[in-house]
Amino acid sequence: MLGMGDNNLRNLVGTPFRDTQNHGTKRTIRWSAVGAVTGALAGTALAAIPTLASIFARTVVTPEPHPAEDVRIYRYRPSTDTTTPALIELAITSQTTVRGQYALTFHENQGVARVGEIVAIDRKHQTVTRVVEEIYSGDLSRAVRGRWAGFVWPTPHEAGYVYQDVWIPVDNGLAPAWFIPPTRQTQFHDTWIITVHGRGSKRNEGLRMMGVAQRMGMPGLLVSYRNDGEAPDARDKRYGLGATEWPDIEAAILYALNNGASSVVLAGYSMGAAVSLQLIQRSALARYVRGLVLIGPVIDWLDVLRHQARINRVPHPAGKLGRWLIESPWGRTITGLAAPLDFRQLDWVSRAADLTHPMLILHSQDDDFVPIGPSEELAHKNLRYVSLVRFQQARHTREWNVDPVRFESAVLTWLHVLLSGISHDRPSLPGAISAE
Repeated sequence: MLGMGDNNLRNLVGTPFRDTQNHGTKRTIRWSAVGAVTGALAGTALAAIPTLASIFARTVVTPEPHPAEDVRIYRYRPSTDTTTPALIELAITSQTTVRGQYALTFHENQGVARVGEIVAIDRKHQTVTRVVEEIYSGDLSRAVRGRWAGFVWPTPHEAGYVYQDVWIPVDNGLAPAWFIPPTRQTQFHDTWIITVHGRGSKRNEGLRMMGVAQRMGMPGLLVSYRNDGEAPDARDKRYGLGATEWPDIEAAILYALNNGASSVVLAGYSMGAAVSLQLIQRSALARYVRGLVLIGPVIDWLDVLRHQARINRVPHPAGKLGRWLIESPWGRTITGLAAPLDFRQLDWVSRAADLTHPMLILHSQDDDFVPIGPSEELAHKNLRYVSLVRFQQARHTREWNVDPVRFESAVLTWLHVLLSGISHDRPSLPGAISAE
């Protein structure tokens, strides 16, 4: 049933919240605790099941304000001249040995550096050396641990975009967002791209989509939403896995419509994809959504939770009980959720026939957090509306990082076909890998 968030009804014809100042161009669920407790309680058999289930359930729905800095930094070598790049030596992990551009944050996110090409891999000492392309903030020479992240630029300023800080009315206050106007006028100027970041990420995750927006001549709106550390928290301060976050994205669509947009395209990363999918099913503004671009999307939360329980050695009974705690009113005192979640409403493989918006899924076969399987199943079951482009090597939501040319080519082709009005069905992608 379509509706609107209460706050959005009040702001249906609201006053735009936009800072007058123009700024010129001048991961995930923290499972380490779950794994550690699993190992510690492994010998206590059935007695440990309720404890593990409670920790598992709380971990799923509780925001992590300080993501773990779990990458060891051994040495930073600054550039000595214009021909020698700065280098950093890091511990080998499943993330740090994958090609592409990434961010390395350190000193509790106070420091940010952009890291690029792999120079050397030392398997004997378990280290990898990569080029440091730029240090945005902090003293990297003093860092000993860091966090490997998928974003590349901290703000639009570092990415070279002119932008505005804007504020979107949501429940409990105002959510900050970045508005990036197009640099050239095209027929697509009144269709905005709204990016919806993933769980544990920030709105800078969407900056990787702005190259596409600029080439299309489409405005970009990079939004925050409840419990992400920037927007106002939900009253229960818990994730709804998409089921409760969608009104904040509805508010972003309303903001766009009040500021010149006639329609929008949603670009959702990971849980941001789950949020976007809930919106097109539950919001009265869904008719203004032309299509969705979903990157490493959570298509079926139960599949993700089973995968995470398995790789973190959570016993099957504990994982099953943890999922029940999230779904049951009896689990609220443990999870802290204001209301239980219905995993059936978060399973788009089973609900494939309900999806009637064109959508492009970009998902890596090597995604180590959200397996590609449900994306493949959805594309197979909904051939009319869903296109799937598979990537290799990329970890979770880092398809652009590994192959930006292929990523942007796929999205540009899809958007051109979608917005040119050639078909209301699935836009064809020449050269793309189909789901059949």
